Amino acid sequence: MEEATHDELAGIVDLFDALTREELEQALVEVAYRRGADVREDAVSAAVAEAIREYYLVELPADAVEGEIDGDEALIVGPVAFPMLPDEGEDLPHILDVPERSVDRATAAEHAAERLRGEAATAVDEGDEERVATLADVTYDVEAWGPVELRETRERLLALGE
Repeated sequence: MEEATHDELAGIVDLFDALTREELEQALVEVAYRRGADVREDAVSAAVAEAIREYYLVELPADAVEGEIDGDEALIVGPVAFPMLPDEGEDLPHILDVPERSVDRATAAEHAAERLRGEAATAVDEGDEERVATLADVTYDVEAWGPVELRETRERLLALGE
C-alpha cells in the first residue's frame, strides 16, 4: 500500500474524533484492502508513531476522551495537521465499529503543551538544533489549537537557534 500521509492519518482520526492506535491501524488496513493493496504492519505502525512525534496526532489518556475507549490511550487530530481523508476512506464509519466519542479541546491542548515542554527541554539540553526548530514552530500551532501559553518554551527554543 502506498503510505498514507500524516494529514491522511489525521483525516481518518477526524472522522471519529478519537481512535485508539489499534483502531487507526485497522482503518489503514481497510483503506488498503479497498484499494486492492497490501499492508505492511511495520510501516503502518511507523507511520502512526511518526505522526504522533510530529504533532499531526496527539495521544491522550483514555479518561481525557468522552466515550468508550478500549485501551489506555486515544489518538486525536493534532495541532499541525490539515486533516484530509485518504481515497477509499469515506466508508470507514460504516466499516469500523467505533462508539461515539468527543474530546475536550482545552484538556487536549494542555496534554500537548505538557509534552511539548518536555520535548523542548530535552531538545535544548541535547543541542538538537533541527528538533529545536521544529518544536519552536509547533509552539505556535499548539497555542492556536487550544488555550495554552507557550511563550517561555518558544523563547527557550529560539534562544538556542540564535
